[in-house]
Amino acid sequence: MTQLKITGMTCDSCAAHVKTALEAVPGVQSADVSYAKGSATLELQAGTSTDQLVAAVDGIGYHAALVDSPALAPREESFDRLPARTGDKGKIRRRNDKLHIAVIGSGGAAMAGALKAAELGARVTLIERGTIGGTCVNVGCVPSKIMIRAAHIAHTRARSPFDEGISATAPAILRERLLAQQQARVEALRHTKYENVLAGNTAITVLHGQARFKDGHMLLVQLHAGGEREIAFDGCLIATGASPAIPPIRGLKDTPYWTSTDALASDTLPPRLAVIGSSVVAAELSQAFARLGSRVAILARSTLFFREDPAIGEAVTAAFRAEGIEVLEHTQASQVAYRDGEFVLTTENGGLRADKLLVATGRSPNTHGLNLKAVGVTVNRAGAIVIDPSLRTHAPDIYAAGDCTNQPQFVYVAAAAGTRAAINMLGGEAELDLTSMPAVVFTDPQVATVGLTEAQAHIQGIETESRTLTLDNVPRALANFDTHGFIKLVAEAGSGRVLGVQAVAAQAGELIQTAALAIHNRMTTHALADQLFPYLTMVEGLKLAAQTFEKDVTQLSCCAG
Repeated sequence: MTQLKITGMTCDSCAAHVKTALEAVPGVQSADVSYAKGSATLELQAGTSTDQLVAAVDGIGYHAALVDSPALAPREESFDRLPARTGDKGKIRRRNDKLHIAVIGSGGAAMAGALKAAELGARVTLIERGTIGGTCVNVGCVPSKIMIRAAHIAHTRARSPFDEGISATAPAILRERLLAQQQARVEALRHTKYENVLAGNTAITVLHGQARFKDGHMLLVQLHAGGEREIAFDGCLIATGASPAIPPIRGLKDTPYWTSTDALASDTLPPRLAVIGSSVVAAELSQAFARLGSRVAILARSTLFFREDPAIGEAVTAAFRAEGIEVLEHTQASQVAYRDGEFVLTTENGGLRADKLLVATGRSPNTHGLNLKAVGVTVNRAGAIVIDPSLRTHAPDIYAAGDCTNQPQFVYVAAAAGTRAAINMLGGEAELDLTSMPAVVFTDPQVATVGLTEAQAHIQGIETESRTLTLDNVPRALANFDTHGFIKLVAEAGSGRVLGVQAVAAQAGELIQTAALAIHNRMTTHALADQLFPYLTMVEGLKLAAQTFEKDVTQLSCCAG
């Protein structure tokens, strides 16, 4: 007789699954599995591989160990009695056995969480219902930035500040070839950075299917290949991302409108494109399509980037209108129809016709169908999972990270959250501090922000002083013959501590991390102004903006310290 200790079972049904898996191993004559005892007693033919027995149980989401193997001795503590961390923050006390972590999703948060959990010694089962890689690499950051870059090249070939000395030529746009190039890079990155990474990590098992909670330590997975599997877990990370949100506009659902996913995958450029939305995705794709040849009209319910400092929306709107993009502020579509191959939008300011309609009004968390209520995971009114700074949900042993939560929807936030969630599931103490979180919008000029706006600081009861530096005071912008935009610093009154930076500039995304570090390190405007910045870089504008708190920078020489 051979005995195995089985952990992870929560009911007699689990025991039945383990029995079936064990008896499918060559050489197993019978298997008696007891949920109550947490064990399996087997009759084996001579030479039967014990490694195969363990692998068979592990493969269905439980854990098996030979009773007489000290290296694989069963754990005595349950997950909710994990030992406290020892040593420095984030260092986990190692254990002889391996906890089982389930990860739902395979995007930025999921991958970071799965890899960190595996690194810390856990067994991981990752469950993906769609394409490996999630939003960013497949239908978000990567393809959109490729398209935006192609549009930028097209724009500068047709028009630039140096047209008097360099002849401009409107380029021929072959959208189908650009799309092929875009998708080839997407597929290469997905294969290299996601599929290959998962395939090469023996601690991670990937299941393709739809997961939902059965109870607080069990998932039911409807496999794409057929059948359903129960996955017992010690800890679970929900990282299911988000999908385009569709507003309840009369008639819209009966039309062939585009989401951002559809727009990025289109091999044609519509002569007329209407865009409903006023934030990141709407602005980025509107300008990209306009620069590739579409006539674009944006319907903004309020103004562009209305949640940001008002100067940001004003600057981007002016830049868009200068390129021929129609920005319709304070305009909402009350009805949408599709007739004779064109969209007809009814607004309070009249009608609008377009060949394609892009709906870019935000993204909704993918939390439906997970049976969250059954396990006590709380969501807010938008359907986002409510978590604390340690990524814990209201349910014990269940964590969440990324766009399915109430945190900002950025892939780098998701990845950082996934890593910290894994650390905490394995007994550590790690929190995600978003105080100095930078954000970038890849329009031209770019929009980059970090920290507090004046309005946000005042809501928190902080008195502020601020300075706004226009780019005609920045040598790099002057040398580029492109002075559209500004850099604004918000500081605490009295102390001068930097609280926030808002920038609209051609390379704003390349300077904002310096501002984030200044905020993180509680630098004052004086300390920032006193730093060495390389001349003729856009980030030097940050130093100049800091100097304006104490002097008139128009009276300085080009590289005055």
